[in-house]
Amino acid sequence: MNRFRVSLATALAVCALSGPVVGQPVASLESSRIVIAPPQTDIARIIKTGLSDTYYGARKDSQAHTDAQRLYFLYGERHFEPIWLNQNSAGQVAFSPAAEKIIALFRNAAAEGLRPQDYLTADIDLSRASAQDGAALAALETAFSQATLRYANHIHNGRINPASVSPLLDITPKPIDEAALLEQLARSDDPAAILNSLEPSHPEFLALKAALANFEATAADRPAPIAEGAVLRPGGTDMRVPAIRARLELPASASTTYDEATEVAVRTFQENQGLEVDGIIGPATVAALNGGLATRREDIIANMERWRWMPSDLGDFRVFVNIPEFRLWVERNGTPEYTTRVVVGTTKNQTPVFSDNIRHLVVNPYWNVPSSIIKGEIAPAVLRNPGYIDNQNMDLLYNGAPVSPWQVNWSMVSTTNFPFRVRQRPGPGNALGQIKFLFPNKHDVYLHDTPSKSLFSRSYRAFSHGCVRVQDPMAFADALMANEPTISRTSLEAMFGSSEKWVNPQTRIPVHLAYFTLRVDADGTIRSYGDVYGHNEKLIAAMGLNPVSEPAIVAEVETAPEELSP
Repeated sequence: MNRFRVSLATALAVCALSGPVVGQPVASLESSRIVIAPPQTDIARIIKTGLSDTYYGARKDSQAHTDAQRLYFLYGERHFEPIWLNQNSAGQVAFSPAAEKIIALFRNAAAEGLRPQDYLTADIDLSRASAQDGAALAALETAFSQATLRYANHIHNGRINPASVSPLLDITPKPIDEAALLEQLARSDDPAAILNSLEPSHPEFLALKAALANFEATAADRPAPIAEGAVLRPGGTDMRVPAIRARLELPASASTTYDEATEVAVRTFQENQGLEVDGIIGPATVAALNGGLATRREDIIANMERWRWMPSDLGDFRVFVNIPEFRLWVERNGTPEYTTRVVVGTTKNQTPVFSDNIRHLVVNPYWNVPSSIIKGEIAPAVLRNPGYIDNQNMDLLYNGAPVSPWQVNWSMVSTTNFPFRVRQRPGPGNALGQIKFLFPNKHDVYLHDTPSKSLFSRSYRAFSHGCVRVQDPMAFADALMANEPTISRTSLEAMFGSSEKWVNPQTRIPVHLAYFTLRVDADGTIRSYGDVYGHNEKLIAAMGLNPVSEPAIVAEVETAPEELSP
């Protein structure tokens, strides 16, 4: 084992020569080559044998195979020499100082909204290995690396795979150069600082982390959350009314009748929260009442997890859409420059969650109707009224050329080989209105105008087929083009007419379609919003924070007028 001590020092020296440029963020590095260096010591050969057996013995499509492959390549680049174990003068094996500092992070993982038991596993119990048991030492070494990489990925990208919650959570994990990370950690006097640098720096994430740290201290002042339930209108009765009165700081009463005094207080609350002031207690109002001190611990952790899913750099000038909030912002360096209401997809046709870049503005747009809408809505309408296509200012296209809808067997639309496309021409009744904002993506969603303005006055605004409708699209366009010297609201409005026109900004603008049920104001106030698609409760269940809770989707308590629109 004396050779073990010498070889470890030699390996670290090699790491210092081959490591990344000082100050370069580990998370921004990606491996460009794989080098498997031969082991040169007994412990290294044992490590290689153990990793090789695990790697080649695991099923290729399993997580165990992926993990083993990753460690095999990482240690292979360093001659399979250990990183985390030292031997003292008495021949006793112990964790290195770097390893001890990382273990302290593992113990404190709950403060990050993570679980210590995911990292402090039995595999990294030093008492299970001895200086005379090379195989056990090798297993301990590689298990500690695995736990460290697991922690790094969890703190950087989140603990839960977004796609396991919903396929519409289209999140791209942020890369970590794991070999460079292990090397930096091993030679650093402060490995905790390196790992902590991987967590999000977004102000709202940090505010939620602070709220989590303060959660127990404020437990005595925290009211019980008001449960979801049927929509409550003035004059109705509901067992939640006494709790609602208490939340609004009205005189205590055991009555379950939604009386006039409570309605006045609800209307005032709705106005202060920016909700539709109607006195109706629906999902949006209940969610708002459950903000502040009533916020649940599991909601804080779930929203922290979703911040970990976000890109590290949102862009200095960006568009941010929060689906549960039904609102959009144009932000510069984190400061809002413009905001407006939006309508998002229904629970059946959900708006996906992802990040992209706005590349084009289209004035007087055509609407190329998705096949799902042709099948589900247009074909039944044509079968009822053969003149429907013409009445809606639409073209029926075959190989790009218009054909008469009167000559088509519309019952064929249910087949998989229906060869026709439907396109709505530009005009006042076009479902996309006068302008759309494109960020080409596999979901075929975008931001756009709409001729149907009435829905923007509602508190609950999940009524589209998946695209995001913007309340005041021309004001939004003006704010969006603030950095474009030749594009403005005036120049765009001058293009209004019957011909589609494409406008290409010089700079692509990041756009984030996000899903946060908690938002934190600059003063630290936590605001709560309805879990419109059920993503939040599903994530809470997946994280094991509330195992008995069933994922719930907020019911569409209001019906929208029948309309053909994305």
